[in-house]
Amino acid sequence: MQDSKKSEISVRIGTRGSQLALAQAHEVKDHLIRAHDHLSESNIEIIVMSTKGDRILDRPLSEIGGKGLFTEEIEAALLNGAIDIAVHSLKDMPTSLPDDLELACYLEREDVRDAFISGKASSLNDIPSGAVIGSASLRRQAQTLALRSDVEVVTFRGNVQSRLKKLDENIVDATYLAMAGLNRLGLKDDRIHPIEVEEFLPAVAQGAICIEIASHNRRARRLIHPLNHRETEICVRAERAMLKILDGSCRTPIAGYATLHGSMITLRGLVSLPDGSENHNFEASGDNPEELGTYVGQYLRDQAGEGFFKKLNTGI
Repeated sequence: MQDSKKSEISVRIGTRGSQLALAQAHEVKDHLIRAHDHLSESNIEIIVMSTKGDRILDRPLSEIGGKGLFTEEIEAALLNGAIDIAVHSLKDMPTSLPDDLELACYLEREDVRDAFISGKASSLNDIPSGAVIGSASLRRQAQTLALRSDVEVVTFRGNVQSRLKKLDENIVDATYLAMAGLNRLGLKDDRIHPIEVEEFLPAVAQGAICIEIASHNRRARRLIHPLNHRETEICVRAERAMLKILDGSCRTPIAGYATLHGSMITLRGLVSLPDGSENHNFEASGDNPEELGTYVGQYLRDQAGEGFFKKLNTGI
């Protein structure tokens, strides 16, 4: 009888296998245990899943299919019932989800800032001319080149630990990582230098963990409901609405950050060419996240013009 009860109340959490992804899954597990008396270490299972985005590390995401590469296998498991919930970094999630799946919970956001990581300089401004900076993010590449056209930017993929190892081996002079990931892993290093958002705008939804479920799974919805952080949800909904209008794929350098004061949301957005030669930014406020994000995204589209997006699509 006891075994049957345990089986009935167990929760299966799907996640990628990196140290950061596992840290995020364990964070969700801890929240669930605190929120529900009937849940414990013994009846929540974390199921590690390999995704195409994790397996292919020698090419930019834009060349192999974009953000969905980190979610396809996990989402298939949600739909076939192999897992109950999936834990993701929200910045890795496409703006459109498969039918019958939804993002139903957003944990409180961590530090949204990027970190400039180098043992040779404490900031991008201080790095010598001709320095090599590694990043897989077109957003980071574009903002880097907009600020410092005299440095070289190279594609630099891998998890947090592998990127730091490449830095140790002097493969590059500097790189970037999200402060949220560094904090969640408890990493301390004198080479980590946070960059304020006014100088370097973060990725849409950076620092936010989301939980995805199958829409029909009412039990999963009830379990994760107490974990939702309303302020985070409102802000990332605005950012992702902007991203959707801008056709945010891994081929488009887009940044965005929303803050909430009372009922008023302020959203700043940025869209750039990958080489940093053309940048458009806009900031607006409103009280409806989707309406605000759509407005900011459309304003940026209009400001940039179709010629700008044609250059993006043709790689000019």
